[in-house]
Amino acid sequence: MADDLAARDYAKKREALYGPLRRDGRFVWDSMYGDEYALASLQPVTAEFCRSLRNAAEKLGSIYARTAEVLQHSDEELLAELGLPQATWAAVRSSLPSLLPTILGRFDFAATEQGVKMLEFNAETPTDVVEAFYVNGKVCEFFGAADPNQGLADDLTRAFERSVAAYRNNGFAVERAVFSSVDWHDEDAGTTRFLLQQSRLAAKFVPLSQLRVFEDRLQVWDGQAHEPVDLLYRLHPLEKMAEEQDGDGYPTGRHVLEIAAEGRLALVNPPAAMLAQSKATQALIWSLHEDGSFFTPEEHATIADHMLPTYFENRFLGRSPYVTKPIYGREGGAVTIYGSDGVAWTRDEECNYWEQPLVYQQYVELPKQTVRTLNGLYCGRIIYGTFLVDGRGSALVARVGSRITGNMAYYQPLCLSTDASKGE
Repeated sequence: MADDLAARDYAKKREALYGPLRRDGRFVWDSMYGDEYALASLQPVTAEFCRSLRNAAEKLGSIYARTAEVLQHSDEELLAELGLPQATWAAVRSSLPSLLPTILGRFDFAATEQGVKMLEFNAETPTDVVEAFYVNGKVCEFFGAADPNQGLADDLTRAFERSVAAYRNNGFAVERAVFSSVDWHDEDAGTTRFLLQQSRLAAKFVPLSQLRVFEDRLQVWDGQAHEPVDLLYRLHPLEKMAEEQDGDGYPTGRHVLEIAAEGRLALVNPPAAMLAQSKATQALIWSLHEDGSFFTPEEHATIADHMLPTYFENRFLGRSPYVTKPIYGREGGAVTIYGSDGVAWTRDEECNYWEQPLVYQQYVELPKQTVRTLNGLYCGRIIYGTFLVDGRGSALVARVGSRITGNMAYYQPLCLSTDASKGE
């Protein structure tokens, strides 16, 4: 009886919270594919824990930026080893020195007894943006709690302003700006529209399906006329763009990348974000750290404190549990967790990314978290995302799922703890 009452109370509270957000059109994916996604509860975190996440993101972001700057000038063999399609090389090398490789990215961290440990860097096309910068504040308001992300949406505005100014100062035309994603996917389209609004740019949302290459320019085709695009925010990975072709086999994606490399299309995130996105770069950074080379003593300390041993080959067999990850995988795709004996504990069950080269990373256990859902209590594992916005540690977001945090892991809103004994 008590469980039934709790379940009904949770469902009622959840609809009171997310119903208005769904109806205003800003957050329509509180449920996805018929299952609950956004939880109607708050996880308290201390201000000190929030600072540790943002500090780690800023320091790691600086390391990635310096590494990417060097990799932009590396030979083709190294770019190939990092998994970059050949069609992207010229565009990656053309990224402006005055821009960070990642204007908007998200680090994913595990909270461990040894501090926060980076699992990966979603440097090119991060999601969970609306959840962190908008929804979290609404949930905190609903429950009368303090939002750890309060005021941080302004970081997005400043980042877009600085990016546009950097392109303009380097001779790019930026007057005709477009924000684009697939329009049939609620989360991607909603994230892109939110960033468009937050950018404060005189831009418009255009589905990817309406973008064309015409007269050697990227253009919008509305069914009647073409309109050139100067600046493109795209929630669309460049490794996918590099392979895309028209129905007649014309390599449209490759042509778009050539236009960007020639300075006739400004991209956000910049093409160099591909270098930071690659988990092969994560392995390269760890290799340079183990060699004691390239990085400053302070940077080596940051790597030791916040990164996990990551290699191009398996150095963990017979020594410790480990994880294999595809170099451009997302949302836990093609991830497998192994025991030290090489026997798989669990693996992703989806079909994406299995064809990609792998890196091997030391396994760390995500903290357990029990949450109430529409289907009852769920005991999962919590992971913390920290957005890096133009080099600054910014909004936080949390997900609760299995050992492998997949696309359907629950979104867990966060609040500031009023008791230093609570939270992480």
